Amino acid sequence: MVSTEWEWPIADSHESHGERAALLRTIIYEVSAANEGTNDIAKEKRALSLNISNGGMLVLMDHAPDIKQVLKVHVPTPITRAETPTLAEVRWTRKFPFGRSASSQTAYFVGLKFMF
Repeated sequence: MVSTEWEWPIADSHESHGERAALLRTIIYEVSAANEGTNDIAKEKRALSLNISNGGMLVLMDHAPDIKQVLKVHVPTPITRAETPTLAEVRWTRKFPFGRSASSQTAYFVGLKFMF
């Protein structure tokens, strides 16, 4: 049987993505617990950023967040110790399988759009 995990649909997009810059760095993001159906305490998590543009960023996460979920992302800046928190909406997710066995780890590409 042929696996279709890598066969992602390609669709025309009318959105302007602007120029992207590679940004391979661990970032911190927060998910409001209200989004998860519990208290209003934010839970801090980590993801790997892959690229960034004026409009958003591509990250690699260990789970697939809900589409349209809003995250507070600590965006890295050129100054090593400074990070700018901003809100970003999850626009899409794609599964990235590491292996073929059922017990292998899975990660997700996640497209985020900055909210201005």
